[in-house]
Amino acid sequence: MTSVAAALARKPDPVPPATSDGVVVAGDIAGANGLAETARLMHQVIEKAGLARGLVPLGLPSVVDVSSADMPKNAALLAVVNAPILPVGLLRLQRDFITGRRVIGMWAWELPVVPKQWHYGAQFVHEIWAPSPFTAAAIETIAPGRVRVVPYPLAAFELPVTGTRSSFGLPEAAVIVLTAVNLHSSATRKNPLGAIAAFKAAFGADTNFLFIMKLSGAEAHPMDLRAIAAAGHAPNIKIINENLAESDLRGLIAASDIVLSLHRSEGFGLIPATAMLLGKPVVATGWSGNLAFMTPETSALVSYQLVPPDDERGVYDIAGALWAEPDIDDAAAQLRRLGHDAERRQTLGLAGQTQASRALGAAPVLAALTANGIS
Repeated sequence: MTSVAAALARKPDPVPPATSDGVVVAGDIAGANGLAETARLMHQVIEKAGLARGLVPLGLPSVVDVSSADMPKNAALLAVVNAPILPVGLLRLQRDFITGRRVIGMWAWELPVVPKQWHYGAQFVHEIWAPSPFTAAAIETIAPGRVRVVPYPLAAFELPVTGTRSSFGLPEAAVIVLTAVNLHSSATRKNPLGAIAAFKAAFGADTNFLFIMKLSGAEAHPMDLRAIAAAGHAPNIKIINENLAESDLRGLIAASDIVLSLHRSEGFGLIPATAMLLGKPVVATGWSGNLAFMTPETSALVSYQLVPPDDERGVYDIAGALWAEPDIDDAAAQLRRLGHDAERRQTLGLAGQTQASRALGAAPVLAALTANGIS
């Protein structure tokens, strides 16, 4: 699909205009996924700067409804959709939509090697914004000299938070460890089974500690759900299998004591970043995009070994690629240290909050706009 769309869709002008009057943000504007939330957040930041010129639904036919709204011809386009989807989405818009515009893609990827389909998307952008140095280094291999690191500006606004332990039906006295996984994003990569194993190794069946596995997308991945339910069958493990509004998800994070991400790879890591901004200590695999905002001093980074991906869906089975296999024993030790020491949790949470607030503000976005002649 991507190669055919790339052959049919009109490409942007070889040389973009030197200046642009503001930005049109495009993407899965109404979606419940990381890139959709990123598109909304980017629009908020750009709008606050007085540079927003509209929102355009852009994506696959089965996911995004196309809008025929006219947009200013002299505005730049920020397409918050990944490379393989971009030519397909553009083919659904007016044929001259990107003619005369500066086109910027905001892409997220989770391995040091990008798939072949991503090369097609690189033909449709003048510049690419990557949320982490990790992702930028991978994309640089297909678009040399056109990649800029622009972390997601989560700290640009106060994050709305709704919900309490009581409203979520959680005990007030327990130390709660939370892992949140969107199964659409690959259960193998997100590694919920590793998180469950680490919690069990740390606390056994002690009901003074409660593990929450928050899932979304499980209806499309019943085999993953069954495996997680089987592994999580314990008196101190609770599986929440429902889609939550973003503010409610942040409320669940705020109601927890520790957030655990034993991912094998992340392009950025929205859940760990959000947890740090909310002052929660994070235990996470010490590799990939989350190191854009996590350090050994401000989070509990888990040791790992790099191994070739073993992905049953085949998305990450790319020649030459590697990802992390986190050390379960080390993760359990980190959890025990934090779980049994409230003062340590508070200290690490505050350090992480300071670090994430500094790293994830609006300044990189505004600097990138200026560098692209957008005013």
